[in-house]
Formats: sequence, structure tokens, C-alpha cells
Amino acid sequence: MIIRMIDPIIKFWVDSYKTNVVAFWFEMISAITVMIGSFILTYTVLDPRPDIFIPFYWIGSVTGVIGAYYRMSSWILVLTAWFTIMNSIALWRLFW
Repeated sequence: MIIRMIDPIIKFWVDSYKTNVVAFWFEMISAITVMIGSFILTYTVLDPRPDIFIPFYWIGSVTGVIGAYYRMSSWILVLTAWFTIMNSIALWRLFW
């Protein structure tokens, strides 16, 4: 019973990897860095540390753009490009 429930999930991940290996790795880096940034923001919410979490968001959004490009996913590309622009502005305002 559990195997029947897990098999489609495994197939989803394997298919994602096989359809575009480069996009898969960029998407993985994107997801991990955004999750780290989100964890930092959540943990420091009462005294936020944008100097720490914004760089993680920026790396995640840039790698997300690259992954979306290789995956040829137009609306994900638009969304992650928007995040990259916003995070770039945030980095500029923080450090320059």
C-alpha cells in the first residue's frame, strides 16, 4: 500500500532529473538556498538580519532563473527573474 503511494513521488523526482539534468541541479541549489534564507528570516523575525538572508535569497533567485531557462518554463522564469531584480535591489541598498 505505502509503496503504491511512494512510487509516483519517486517517479516525479526521477522524471524531473532525467528530463533536464542541468535544470534539476540549478533548481535544487535554488530551493536549498531560498529555504536557508527563509529559515534565517523566520529565526530572526524579531530582529531581522537582511545582511544574512538576502544573499541566500539572491543566490536562490539567480539559480532559479537559470533552472527555469534550462527547463524552458516561461512563467517560472518571469517569477524568478522578478525575485532576482528585487533581491538585487535589496543587496544594493544593503551593501552600497
